[in-house]
Amino acid sequence: MKNTALLIMDVQNALIEAGPYNKIGFIENIQNLIHNARQNNIEIIYVQPDAALMGEGDWEIYHKITPEPTERVFDKIHCSAFKETDLHCYLQDKGIKSIILVGISTELCIDTTCRVAFEYGYSVIIPESTTTTYDNEFFSGEALVNFYEKKIWNNRFAKVIPVSEIIEQMRKSMPT
Repeated sequence: MKNTALLIMDVQNALIEAGPYNKIGFIENIQNLIHNARQNNIEIIYVQPDAALMGEGDWEIYHKITPEPTERVFDKIHCSAFKETDLHCYLQDKGIKSIILVGISTELCIDTTCRVAFEYGYSVIIPESTTTTYDNEFFSGEALVNFYEKKIWNNRFAKVIPVSEIIEQMRKSMPT
């Protein structure tokens, strides 16, 4: 997985405490990806809403996936992780060609970032069950996640594949 980064979006305290769909499985999958990315020297990047947009402490990255001091964190004020941030320049400078995209707000921030990344020419990978959202008056969080994974993203803007396959690719990419 050379030239690949794991991009973790909007997994903040307040958003986890609000109880998104599949909260426990979602966090476990991301923890597994983070662990394997770190073991295999894959860049990990966090994106979070600017602190001014959320309450004190609410904007902090969820404690079970806290970044290490060497991992980059970008603040954003829009749904896209790219709009008015230095993310695209950073990825270009690092030679990143592929993004493993995970996070909260499947139908908003993740979808927007997925499409913008695709338009910028990145190969986007979305591991199954690593995005989440909330029930609303029209759809359940589960229905939204399944709809975007199976009908919107896969083989259009991204490849949606099982977490286990991504981890296996991470492990195979390490020199022996």
